[in-house]
Amino acid sequence: MDKKEIKRYIFIAVLAIAVCVISQNFSVLSNFAMVVLGALKSLVIGFFIAYIFNIVMNRFEKLYFPKSTSKLAAATRRPVCITATFAITIAAIVLIMYIVVPEIAKAFGVLYAEIPPAFTSAKDFVTGKLKEYPEIQQQISSLEFDWANIAEKTSKLLTSGLAGILSSAMGIIGGLTSALTNLVLGIIFAIYLLLRKDKLINDGNRIRRIYFSDEFNQKSSIVLRTANSTFRSFFVGQFVEAIILGTLCFIGMKILKLPYAAMSGTLVGVTAFIPIVGAFIGAGISAFIILTVDPTQALIFLIFLVILQQLEGNIIYPRVVGGSVGLPSIWTLAAVTIGGGLFGVLGMILGVPLTATIYKLSFRVLESKESELGIASPEEKKQEKLPKQKKPQKPKKASRK
Repeated sequence: MDKKEIKRYIFIAVLAIAVCVISQNFSVLSNFAMVVLGALKSLVIGFFIAYIFNIVMNRFEKLYFPKSTSKLAAATRRPVCITATFAITIAAIVLIMYIVVPEIAKAFGVLYAEIPPAFTSAKDFVTGKLKEYPEIQQQISSLEFDWANIAEKTSKLLTSGLAGILSSAMGIIGGLTSALTNLVLGIIFAIYLLLRKDKLINDGNRIRRIYFSDEFNQKSSIVLRTANSTFRSFFVGQFVEAIILGTLCFIGMKILKLPYAAMSGTLVGVTAFIPIVGAFIGAGISAFIILTVDPTQALIFLIFLVILQQLEGNIIYPRVVGGSVGLPSIWTLAAVTIGGGLFGVLGMILGVPLTATIYKLSFRVLESKESELGIASPEEKKQEKLPKQKKPQKPKKASRK
């Protein structure tokens, strides 16, 4: 028995023991994992912020005196580009809030004013149709919709359950405080990562060269390059697609003279960051708000957005995102469904590039195995079936007499 077989049997034995230990102590290990993930939450948030901001920062660094050799430009390039990246992000968030929040508040004001008259009209219509049932008619006629009465009942309910509400409020405040703390720590960690990016990459490469074999480093480099390329292409493509979709929604609503065009276009664009289902979420919120003005216009908006979604799904998304990510539609839908079921909105967003990375690496391994076995790939088979083009013959030179 050679050393490779001994190592393989040892590996199988260790793996079997590990599976047994994990299965017997799954609850303890899961609780421990949750504690570790909770402690690392701010670092994970900071890593994702740094990765996404690095895409924008690289663009700025290419524009910030790229041909200059002065020490001042080299020393200020990274801090200035980081500041510009964060400034643009904050400005975009403020602009979105400035457009969306007032329009939603206005829509709820319309709902507050329109619900009582609509309730009265619906009650009169129903009582008029139920003349043959005087008992039901009398019960419906006695119903009243009064905001003051609702507010009074709500205050009594809040007063009676004060202890539970206080505990819930404390829980909400504690959750918001924890989330805000993790976000602030994550931003600080992201700034540190962006400032020390080059040194951290160099240190990581030095550790890999010392402690791991050349074969492992080569394979891990392929995995990291594929993942980086896929995630970068996905985020850039998704951002461009969201801007295009939101702009088209705004222009179309202006042409159709529908209300809340700026808010709806912004909502559809922002929610389009979630693949496949995101735009429908923004459409549902926008349609509900337009419904407060005119139900007919809400229906027109939904029809318009369905047409826009077909245009986006068949033309925009495949060209802007699909081609760069390289993931078929069925796997994109599966990635969004599974990712959303496991990790919510974040799983929907990250599920597509993660699945695309696994998909590309799997086919890379498959093509390598086919090449070793001498099996032609589908692309090579297509090339073999194509008729070979004849080389054009050079015209014969006329003989001189």
